[in-house]
Amino acid sequence: MNIDKTILTRKFIQKAKREPEAFGLLFDEYYRPIFGYILRRTADADLAQDLTSETFFKALKNFKRFEWRGENSFGNWLFKIATNEINMHFRKNRNIISLDNNNSNLAERIPCSEASLPDTEIILAQKELQRKEEFLRVNKELRKLKIEYQTVITLKYFEKKKIEQISQILDKPEGTVKSWIHRGLKELRETLITNETA
Repeated sequence: MNIDKTILTRKFIQKAKREPEAFGLLFDEYYRPIFGYILRRTADADLAQDLTSETFFKALKNFKRFEWRGENSFGNWLFKIATNEINMHFRKNRNIISLDNNNSNLAERIPCSEASLPDTEIILAQKELQRKEEFLRVNKELRKLKIEYQTVITLKYFEKKKIEQISQILDKPEGTVKSWIHRGLKELRETLITNETA
């Protein structure tokens, strides 16, 4: 985050603390990265929209308790809430979701109604999922890992977060984050290799 964006974000936060309706400025600024993160974790645009809405609802509800701690603190806070929402969803629905059935025609399933995602978000979601032929295959195997491994791998390699940021988002020591990334990548590689040779 550059200095100008950091200053602007802090001004938005200060304004929103005084005038709750100004939270919309923060929503506009952070909607796309949070939606993109949830989409990459779930590979489901409908679900990503729902969890993004829930993330911002909880952020607004708890906004008065947020404390500025530096450059990435607000973004990290939103990613933390989003991560909790994703992980809660996966824990509740561990045995319900079948990636083979749900994602075979993923591009066709991206919502198109006016009451759903904005057109620009639909286009971005389609491009995101169609551009990477390996996305669904890797996502399918990633979803078989422990939730902790899914989270750190997505934050590091899809969201380009630094270890320090991931540590702040998850409230875990940096050593734990590094260990989870190492173990998660090892398991993911082994699974992908096994499937290629099967």
